[in-house]
Amino acid sequence: MLQLLYAVIFAQMFVIVSFLFKTPARKLVILTLDRLKRGRGPVVVKTVAATLLVVLASSLYSIAKIQRRSLDASVVNPTDQVLVSKHTLEASLMGFVLFLSLMIDRLHHYIRELRLLRKTMEAAKKQSRSFEDGKSVSAAEHKALVEEISGFKAEVEKLESECEVKASKAKTLEAEVEALRKQSEGFLMEYDRLLEDNQNLRSQLQAIDLSPSHAVNKKST
Repeated sequence: MLQLLYAVIFAQMFVIVSFLFKTPARKLVILTLDRLKRGRGPVVVKTVAATLLVVLASSLYSIAKIQRRSLDASVVNPTDQVLVSKHTLEASLMGFVLFLSLMIDRLHHYIRELRLLRKTMEAAKKQSRSFEDGKSVSAAEHKALVEEISGFKAEVEKLESECEVKASKAKTLEAEVEALRKQSEGFLMEYDRLLEDNQNLRSQLQAIDLSPSHAVNKKST
């Protein structure tokens, strides 16, 4: 389970990093996401997300149940500590997977909007130039053309402002991606620490299991 979650996280981080640079991988990722959002793709994605949420809720419930049992027993059980550590790590990774999935969806949405805005701006500029290059127009036609050109210029300025806003949002998302990369490194370090704690607790459990057998051997001698 943990290996699968780490593989999914690394794949999601690759997708997010590919959004930041204009490479063939970026085009391939965008095309894949475009196709994924068509047909039954959204239903499949929502089903997987709902399954992750159910498993996440189950892990949180197991953690609360084990902690409640430890409080009732007023005795720290090494096995319960191992289970709590494992469920906590799984819940953290599943929450991280859901968060990265949401970020990928938003980044893809903003990239598509930026592309549409750029195409609209280019079309408006070309149409504005074609109106400015017109010849032999009457006074009424000239006035109408001037008004239409001014309207197109206002629309271009509006689109440019919207493009700047989207670009600033993209920069903010890039900063969040960097922060998430550092956080994932922290998760990896935490995972190594939990593995070491798990090994130590298993050694303690083996020592506890062996101690009664040693006591029995001493009495028999």
